Amino acid sequence: VQLQASGGGSVQAGGSLRLSCTASGRTFGSYFMGWFRQAPGKEREYVAGIRWNGGITYYSDSVKGRFAVARDNARRNVVHLQMNSLKPEDTAVYYCAARNVPGAPTDAAQYDTWGNGTLVTVSS
Repeated sequence: VQLQASGGGSVQAGGSLRLSCTASGRTFGSYFMGWFRQAPGKEREYVAGIRWNGGITYYSDSVKGRFAVARDNARRNVVHLQMNSLKPEDTAVYYCAARNVPGAPTDAAQYDTWGNGTLVTVSS
């Protein structure tokens, strides 16, 4: 599977952005997709995840209640990350990732495939 992330940009605090991750290739083999972010000088951080089949979602405490991850209803190979009430500390490069075995890990090392990053900048 190949992943392509898009939708990043600049927004003021309190605003919203929607990121998209488009999967191509052998997507039927993907079990779980996660979103991570990495701010300058910091480690890559788990943000949210979704089971490819069934749609069960998971969130880090830092984004719970503000972000929502979901598969696109029409384009089943696309996963969105809706980000609301954005804060300056949400500024980072955001990545989507997939794993082909069961589990919903928050550890980036447990993911098989990574997409490109998309930059989100939130100004105060």
